[in-house]
Amino acid sequence: MHKPIIGITMGDPAGIGPEIAAKALTSPETQMIANCLVIGDRKAIREGLKIAKIKNTEINAISNVKGAKFTRGVIDVIDLDNVSLSRLKTGQVSAAAGQAAYEYIDRAIQLALAKEINAIATGPINKEALRKAGHKYDGHTEILAEKTKAKNYAMMFVSDTLWVMLVTTHVALKDVSKSLSSTNLLRLIKLANDFLLKDRGKKPKIGVAGLNPHAGEAGIFGNEEIAKIAPAVEAAKKLGINVQGPISPDAIFNLAYMGMFDLVIAMYHDQGLIPLKLLSFNKSVNVTVGLPIIRTSVDHGTGFNIAGKGMANPQSLIEAIKAAVHFAKNRKT
Repeated sequence: MHKPIIGITMGDPAGIGPEIAAKALTSPETQMIANCLVIGDRKAIREGLKIAKIKNTEINAISNVKGAKFTRGVIDVIDLDNVSLSRLKTGQVSAAAGQAAYEYIDRAIQLALAKEINAIATGPINKEALRKAGHKYDGHTEILAEKTKAKNYAMMFVSDTLWVMLVTTHVALKDVSKSLSSTNLLRLIKLANDFLLKDRGKKPKIGVAGLNPHAGEAGIFGNEEIAKIAPAVEAAKKLGINVQGPISPDAIFNLAYMGMFDLVIAMYHDQGLIPLKLLSFNKSVNVTVGLPIIRTSVDHGTGFNIAGKGMANPQSLIEAIKAAVHFAKNRKT
């Protein structure tokens, strides 16, 4: 596989998605490694080029992958023609933009399942806009799981300094403890181990974070480590998995950064993403593990506050494309 075909979903058209897509797909960094096409709207991509002040670039509006040119100076767009720019208000939540973003994801999944593209790299969507359009999902992950009929999946973030898998994702902090279970944590440890084993060809080292300060300090600061986390870790060890934990959350990420672990399993969203983004902001990538297709994503939102101003940084999308290429080339099944 010299250059895999990567489908880029445009994201919410009222946000920075069209701009970062225009910037990323005209970057030599992506052109050298991938054949990219946008699943989106040609008018919005044209506007993205204008906002980014990118000239001498043609938009090739197509209805299927076979029509793509995959050449420099051209952005191939599978054009769903589902955005009215005259009605769309840049930087604002709307049902119309949420519906358009949903349709890009749906079409990309269809193409990936049909093996017409090798992977998907998704642009940012707005959850409120998605819900205004009638789609009651927490985010991309749940859409992808439902559409691909995946039952055993997880959200993982990768960068050149740290890999993190999340046990709970978009859950209120007050609900994290009751959302944890030994059964689910064991499932995630196994999922992480299988994914890294396939990707790297050797047994990975996995660290599991505690939930409470000092990992509970033998139950003084909470018993989730004793009741839920430690049993899952011990069960995984019996399966031959190289895993340690629960480890104090204020230490485990530094240990992973120093090379002790290949991946950290974090108990909740910000526990894992604060250290990751501190170390690798705009260079970390969201990966959905456990799908029958490859999906990577930017690690940021729709940027409504800077949409239309030409300020959006495309680096996270570039990194998502690079990761999609890596996983497409390394995928064994």
